[in-house]
Amino acid sequence: MQELREVLLNTLLAAGLYATMSYGLAVIYGVMRIINLAHAGLMMLAAYVTFALYTRYEMDPFLSLVVVIPLFFLLGVLLHRFVVRRLPRTTGTPTMQSLLLLFGVWLVLQNLAYALWTGDTQSILTPYTLKSVTLLGVRVGVPNLLVFGVSALSLLALNFVLKRTYLGRAIRAVTQNRDAALLSGIDADRLSAITFGAGTAFAAIAGTSLSTLYAFTPDFGRSFLLKAFCIIVLGGMESFTGVAAGALVLAFLENALAAWTPIPTSFQDAISFTLLVLVLVAVPQGLPGIARKVARWRASS
Repeated sequence: MQELREVLLNTLLAAGLYATMSYGLAVIYGVMRIINLAHAGLMMLAAYVTFALYTRYEMDPFLSLVVVIPLFFLLGVLLHRFVVRRLPRTTGTPTMQSLLLLFGVWLVLQNLAYALWTGDTQSILTPYTLKSVTLLGVRVGVPNLLVFGVSALSLLALNFVLKRTYLGRAIRAVTQNRDAALLSGIDADRLSAITFGAGTAFAAIAGTSLSTLYAFTPDFGRSFLLKAFCIIVLGGMESFTGVAAGALVLAFLENALAAWTPIPTSFQDAISFTLLVLVLVAVPQGLPGIARKVARWRASS
């Protein structure tokens, strides 16, 4: 029973972070039909910006989000204005041009980090880094709880924007039926710029959160980008609810296998790869596709 509580609690804590780093990809894909390969580079850059604010100005990593979020939102808008907007317009699948361009942006960000901070491994050690508390009989690190709190707040803010504001309704309309939404008068360029900025801000929130849990180098973020891809494919590329469900599934698999099998935690990336392949082969529509099949089976029976 104790082990089950540990698995479920760690699953919930990890899923919050996984969902945060995946929503940026999902929002950008839903509106612009672009797979943002620069997502990993943006998470890495946010980790270094958080590190710089902590070492130079002694700003707490979580408090630094008040600087990091607007800074990276602006960076995302500028990237769209001067880089992404130059891509050929498409309403279908992502183009090779978009994949190559954003992969190039990732490489530029990576080399910028090498130039500014070298390739040495960095970490952020705060007074509470090694502290833990007991929650439901399970010892949990204070940074993990703070990361979950940040993730929960950011996801609540996204949910409020999507459901309670005109901008959110426009994003949902374009995601569900792009052609009809654009024909109804939605400003595609403005919406795309704001969406890319929001996706970049979510990448920054994830990068700052990850920097409090892991050491990082300019190569940081690659494995987390893989997890984010797995989550949005599992949850449905355009389903925000599905992304949350996909984050829970992946987090549960990782924690369950670590607790109940002899598979070492270093193989967690292989779990993501395997799950991604299985979903693409068996159920390309992800969890929403499974839900629709179950609904049809119940209706027919």
